[in-house]
Amino acid sequence: MSEFVVVYELGEEPVAGHDSGEPAGGGELPVRRVHAAPAAPGMTAVPGPRTFCGRDTFAMQKASWQPPGQPGSAWYDPQYASRVCPACDDAAGDG
Repeated sequence: MSEFVVVYELGEEPVAGHDSGEPAGGGELPVRRVHAAPAAPGMTAVPGPRTFCGRDTFAMQKASWQPPGQPGSAWYDPQYASRVCPACDDAAGDG
C-alpha cells in the first residue's frame, strides 16, 4: 500500500485540562475521530484532500504521532483506539 498520513477530526469544545476547568494547552480541541488519508503526491508527510473514507481533510489536524512501522503495529495512536474510523482502519490495515 502507498504512504498515508494519520489525521484527527477535532471536536468543537476545548478539552478541560485541570480540575479548575481551565483548558489544557491553551484550549486544545478534543480528537473526535482518527482517520487515514493518502499522502499528497510527492509529499509523504502531507495528507491528500480526502481520507480513505471520503471525508475532507481541510479542517483536520495532522497527527504528530508516527506509527512505529513494525509489522503488526497499529497505524494510529493507541490512546485513540476507540475513536478510529472503521472505514479508514479497513483501508490502512495493520502497519
